[in-house]
Amino acid sequence: MEIINFDEQNSLVSQFMMELRNVDIQTDKMRFRKNLIRIGEIMAYEISRRLNYNTTSTTTPLGTAQCHTIADQVVLATILRAGIPFHEGFLNYFDNAQNAFVSAYRKYKPHSDTFDIHIEYIASPRITGKTVIIADPMLATGSSMELAYQALLTKGKPASLHLAAVIASQQAIDMVQKHFPENTTLWVGAIDPSLNPHSYIVPGLGDAGDLAYGDKE
Repeated sequence: MEIINFDEQNSLVSQFMMELRNVDIQTDKMRFRKNLIRIGEIMAYEISRRLNYNTTSTTTPLGTAQCHTIADQVVLATILRAGIPFHEGFLNYFDNAQNAFVSAYRKYKPHSDTFDIHIEYIASPRITGKTVIIADPMLATGSSMELAYQALLTKGKPASLHLAAVIASQQAIDMVQKHFPENTTLWVGAIDPSLNPHSYIVPGLGDAGDLAYGDKE
């Protein structure tokens, strides 16, 4: 598996990551969502450089120009709910992409910090032969991403697979390397060293879904 870690080289992603993590700045929910969108846009651009293209002619006011257009059929998949603004960033750049949505949540065991990941909903086109991008901002244990991928496989087998996360734990990195196809590419804004007892990434940024959309019961 190839891992592209944006934190290894300074870019605009570095600025947006700081704002997402900062306890004072992240209280502005609109700005938090916007930063997730902007990181999604940057990752979409970088992934676009790996796609296949067709050469076509287009008529201009003064003649004909040779242009290049994406040949691959892209499917953008995300995990509800925290993934919505991150997904929007990708969709802003991949105008003609198809879209898939998977609902995954943590179901905690009584009087325990342990939990299982439950998938309750999937809406997806057929993905056979297509380029699939699964975007989920927080890759904590990696279980949600892996179960979402298994759910998507009920819709076919993709030609290529990209995973995108804003922050991943090292544990999640190890997990996806073990359970995803070898030719998968993982794009991540930063890799953090550990998880706390509740399986939140440390130092991380907190609960991305709550910061984007408000607390939940």
